[in-house]
Amino acid sequence: MSDADYSAARAWPFEEARKVAARVQASGKGSALFETGYGPSGLPHIGTFGEVARTTWVRNAFHRLTGLPSRLVAFSDDMDGLRKVPDNVPNKAMLAEHLGKPVTAIPDPFGTHESFGHHNNARLRAFLDQFGFEYEFASSSDYYKSGRFDAALIRMAERHEQVRAVILPTLGPERRATYSPFLPIHPVTGVVMQVPMEEVRPADDLLVWRDPETNERYETRITGGHCKAQWKADWALRWFALGVDYEMSGKDLIDSVKLSGAICRVLGGEPPIGFTYELFLDEEGTKISKSKGNGLSIEEWLHYAPPESLAQFMYNQPQRAKRLFFDVIPRATDEYVQNLDRLRAAPTPDNPAWHIHGGGTNDPGSPISFTMLLNLASVINADNAEMLWGFLQRYAPEVTPESHPLVARLIERAVAYYRDRVVPEKKHRAATPQEAEAMRALAGMLRERIQDLEALPPDERAKAIQDLVYDAGRREPFLEPAKDGGRPGVSRAWFNALYQVLLGQPEGPRFGGFVALYGIAGTIGLIETALARDPAQA
Repeated sequence: MSDADYSAARAWPFEEARKVAARVQASGKGSALFETGYGPSGLPHIGTFGEVARTTWVRNAFHRLTGLPSRLVAFSDDMDGLRKVPDNVPNKAMLAEHLGKPVTAIPDPFGTHESFGHHNNARLRAFLDQFGFEYEFASSSDYYKSGRFDAALIRMAERHEQVRAVILPTLGPERRATYSPFLPIHPVTGVVMQVPMEEVRPADDLLVWRDPETNERYETRITGGHCKAQWKADWALRWFALGVDYEMSGKDLIDSVKLSGAICRVLGGEPPIGFTYELFLDEEGTKISKSKGNGLSIEEWLHYAPPESLAQFMYNQPQRAKRLFFDVIPRATDEYVQNLDRLRAAPTPDNPAWHIHGGGTNDPGSPISFTMLLNLASVINADNAEMLWGFLQRYAPEVTPESHPLVARLIERAVAYYRDRVVPEKKHRAATPQEAEAMRALAGMLRERIQDLEALPPDERAKAIQDLVYDAGRREPFLEPAKDGGRPGVSRAWFNALYQVLLGQPEGPRFGGFVALYGIAGTIGLIETALARDPAQA
């Protein structure tokens, strides 16, 4: 697809990019600023990946549409006060002594960086770098202290009552009486103070307030990092000061986006184009919560599948709630492998792999699915990658770890997934008499045609074997009515029986492809062993 054709692209990143393009054109800026934001008191997680990946796809689409430059700023809110001691850190007692201070003013409990905030910022940057994201890192502490926000802070002070008028209707009576968008840093304790302002004097660059514990009166400069904005006002301040054009956020922040947008307009700016993505659910459809531990971590996903599969999961319907649990990993991985095949044939932006790879890739992909590898691992009880490579290279001798790096990664992760997730759930069942009859028929057909089947190329062999699988299943109780006067169809119950009886799993890929990979003689033996294991057939 030529650059001129991208105007017709309907993939959601292009739909979003058109909004950004229209905004930039109207502003006359000639470039776009994309932003993602993070709370630095915690570690990066699977949602962090999703937000940066999705924003990157919109940014790339914007460049394809317009040819204009853009930047992605990864903004860390590291001037926030530490509200509570995290569970997953050492030296908790030390951290408890610094509650309320900006995280960049608190010693690092890990002892590796100049502050706790710097430690977590380094973890965030390493996390983003791991996936090759292109971004500029921004620190809230640096921006406040360097003066980057000074002009915007003075503007907010000049319109202090108007900003308060936006927020006050959303607060309870007690909080309304004390609210100010400004949080001065206590000059003695270093704590981020949430106190009412006695005076806001923008002409003098001063906030006047009292310490509620000592009643001592303080005058604090508005600029230079001596105060920060409360978070909804802070978000608006950032949009206004930096001229942010696009920022995503989760469904749980819809109200905050509206309030921050209103404050941005009070300051004289225009809030960025927004995109609200849905939150993740667990296997039972309950909202994922870090405190409940009912989610799937990014470390777990990457232990069992390559990062491109996670990107595929994040690409699909971002504005619909999705269940995030272990069973979605093989499906997302296979979807990515299929899309990668499509991308090589036709590099068009209707394909998620086009966005995942920034427009195209030379990766040869994989001739077999991840689910197929899992089924093979299940049958041969694979406890190492070499066992799977042995079968694969008989099926496709041209595929090597060097020529097909994705296959190498899939095999490594298939062994891990099989060992940790399949083995504990693996359970063969006995065949019914009707199922056993059909399976014996399939074994007979395979035995009768083994020589001519093995002479076929892999793809043709898999298709011919699949035809035999259908033929063996064309009997009661698996028959389905014929379509358009053709041969009777075969119900899914036949394939379920093959997977449950032979593989000990509830479902799997096309069985013909599995037989071609595992081997015809091996499959005949697999059927015979399974039926001998059946007490009814002993």
